[in-house]
Amino acid sequence: MATATETNTPPDLANGLISGDRLLSREALEADVARAAAGFAASGLGQGDCVAILMRNDIAYLVASLAAIRLGAYAVPLNWHFKADEIAFILADCGAKLLVAHADLVAGLDDAIAAGLMRLIVRTPPEVVDAFAIPTAHTSPAPHEDWDAWLARQSPYTGPAVPPTQSMIYTSGTTGRPKGVRRNPATAEQEKAIATNRRELYGFGPGARTLMPGPLYHSAPNGFALRAVSQTDVLVLMPKFEPEAFLALVEKHRITALFMVPTMFVRLLKLPTAVRQRYDISSLKFVMHAAAPCPPDVKRQMIEWWGLIVQEFYGATELGAATVIRAEEWLRKPGSVGRAAPGATLRILDDNGREVPQGSIGEVFARLDYYPDFDYHNSPDARAEIERDGLITCGDMGYIDTEGYLFLCDRKRDMVISGGVNIYPAEIEAAAIGMPGVKDCAVFGIPDAEFGEALMAIVEPMPGVTLVPDAVRAFLSQAIAGYKVPRRIEIQNGLPREDSGKIFKRRLREPYWQDAGRKI
Repeated sequence: MATATETNTPPDLANGLISGDRLLSREALEADVARAAAGFAASGLGQGDCVAILMRNDIAYLVASLAAIRLGAYAVPLNWHFKADEIAFILADCGAKLLVAHADLVAGLDDAIAAGLMRLIVRTPPEVVDAFAIPTAHTSPAPHEDWDAWLARQSPYTGPAVPPTQSMIYTSGTTGRPKGVRRNPATAEQEKAIATNRRELYGFGPGARTLMPGPLYHSAPNGFALRAVSQTDVLVLMPKFEPEAFLALVEKHRITALFMVPTMFVRLLKLPTAVRQRYDISSLKFVMHAAAPCPPDVKRQMIEWWGLIVQEFYGATELGAATVIRAEEWLRKPGSVGRAAPGATLRILDDNGREVPQGSIGEVFARLDYYPDFDYHNSPDARAEIERDGLITCGDMGYIDTEGYLFLCDRKRDMVISGGVNIYPAEIEAAAIGMPGVKDCAVFGIPDAEFGEALMAIVEPMPGVTLVPDAVRAFLSQAIAGYKVPRRIEIQNGLPREDSGKIFKRRLREPYWQDAGRKI
């Protein structure tokens, strides 16, 4: 097996960015970033200002983001799944000075974009066109300013160095309009600590060859990619996660480090054994996953397949990575998301802000002592609502065992209280995913006259598989306590989800709660 430092690198690229058949050397990348920064500055962008980015994974995405950081401005990734009014809200809320967008995504958004907002339109690249079956008629920048032509006209930026920013990620808006997490620029000491943390967290360093299969509008993929550009030899961008194509890219580019989400694991494990064995993935040295609970059976299978390289962290846009757990630890503590990371403080608190006894379930609060502080852009009161004595919560419920390992139960807002009993849907979802023929599952509470809330499950079958509610109910009855088996089970193809695999539960719950007189 080749090591990360050996010289038998593939002929495609030794140092830089890869997207589809396009290769960009590190020198060319740095030149493009310098030109984009100069163009942004000439357009009036400065420290603290915002550049909105509406693109699928693309080299230009990273160039625009890094150029904003060069100026001390904020790159604001937009979830390209958003509807026009959702995009318009974020553009207005962040006060974007510029919008950089893929041609096919900006089409039809004229009413959502303020007339005076400068638009730089990127021709939708071939690998993205192929991955999403985009009509070629929608890929041209015309009649707007062409990104490539605009970039070619710029001279390299020669302005002063400023404290680096991070992307301003807008939260998913599960409980209302999304909020922008605006982190303070890092001091030199903080930046050094963050760089060290990212090397350890993601397996970066000389010789590392990385692949990003997740969408850059999400926090962890965005942070991974922006750091990989400077801390690894090669970064490969995947426009859309497809399990077999993913394995082919790992083999082709001899990838050493990855960031993934559990849904990707599930889809990989659903591949036929012969397909999984077709690809040489022995180059992999470090795989980090996060962003959603991983069913224990899924993770165990991944460790059996890939070895003790499957790591995990728990964190959030607001928190950073608060805990970390290695594969060998997880095998001893299945289901845990790890112990407090270096520099992290971790507490489990009750509704009154008191620390709960060891092993008791409460709300998870944490902070990283070296991480720059943040606020919610234009929402000063929202920060106070999630803070206790300097610790921040993202609404997760969990407990810490006698050895300091954190176990998550569910999101506080997802917890269902039925007849006075707290029920955590994540446990039920993990059980359902273990049923043959099940692709995914969403469990949530719906109004119930007798119990206040009742459990509802919407199960998504694998392609070509027929499932019936009674069979799902019988399977769950053998796996979990009877009171946790959803009263109502429906089978539905195509659950609404983000590219990260997270299901839009709010969209599923809303129809049931519209007339209930309660917020969800």
